[in-house]
Amino acid sequence: MAYPKDFIDTNDLTKEQVLAIEDLAIAMKKAIKVDGYYPHLLRNQSLGMIFQQVSTRTRVSFETAMCDLGGHAEFFGPGTIQLGGHESLGDTARVMGSLLDIMMARVNRHADVEGLAAGSAAPVLNGMSEFNHPTQEMGDLMTMLENLPEGKKIEDCTLAFIGDATQVCVSLMFIASKVGMHFVQFGPKGHQIPDGGLHVGTKEERAEFGKQLMAIGEENCKKSGGTIVISDDIECIKGADFVYTDVWYGLYDDEVSGTNYMDVFYPKYQVTMDMMNFAGPNSKFMHCLPATRNEEVTDEVMDNPERSLCWDEAENRKHSIRALLATFGRRTPLNDEDVEYSAKDELHAALAKIESL
Repeated sequence: MAYPKDFIDTNDLTKEQVLAIEDLAIAMKKAIKVDGYYPHLLRNQSLGMIFQQVSTRTRVSFETAMCDLGGHAEFFGPGTIQLGGHESLGDTARVMGSLLDIMMARVNRHADVEGLAAGSAAPVLNGMSEFNHPTQEMGDLMTMLENLPEGKKIEDCTLAFIGDATQVCVSLMFIASKVGMHFVQFGPKGHQIPDGGLHVGTKEERAEFGKQLMAIGEENCKKSGGTIVISDDIECIKGADFVYTDVWYGLYDDEVSGTNYMDVFYPKYQVTMDMMNFAGPNSKFMHCLPATRNEEVTDEVMDNPERSLCWDEAENRKHSIRALLATFGRRTPLNDEDVEYSAKDELHAALAKIESL
């Protein structure tokens, strides 16, 4: 299976392709951060960044990643370009795909990023939709690979998500099941992935959506050997290597639940040090950020230098996005014949593996 033109969903990739991208991310991180060598794999190329929402980590990560690779990033915020308004989405995609070398889009509805990809000659990367957050998945997986418990492979690890079935929760189920991890969602009934997650649409529509989401995860598990557990019993997180949470009220929720979400989630689903220790004495904390401090997670956990990975995780968005840009963009040859750096062999091996898949 060759890599698709676009990066819309990690489910479009094989496990081997996902892990090859992570190998490239780790090699480039070492080359740049340790050795100070910037592999200009996208020299003189332009990235167009379309945002229908405000963003911190996604915008900064894409801009700096493209610059690190020798390219240029252009920001198009809400209302700054035609996107399904006076000009059709397909026409916009056709024009921008001819003017740019690569595009990313953070959109309100998944159909928009799919429409851009269908109409664009240039590759399109999904910066987030209401369905999934694949660049977050790749940064999260990179963080877990860098912090594997001693003696464990990624397939041996358990990732426990605490709280609401946001699109980040769903995306974590996707990537964990893809690579063969054991995924757990510990959350209240009505806010679990099988209930539809995201809280978009009628109750019946959400139930049907939930079935579709679970079917994707279960199909991944058949191939990878992973498992999925959904429960409102805290016993399900015991033995978790990574404990992950997100805000309790999702960005894409179409119901105003702010008047009662504390009643639904607090205190049972707040990540505290007691919960971390219940999961395991060496469990590591993760969060996609931004966090609502002392709601879904306490300061004690979030700022714990021994247990919290959320700050490394935020930085790894940039490192993993570099690898995604290099994989899906039009790579230029490396100019490093006369350059010595410790990650050189790893970087060349990672690029060769990308080529072979």
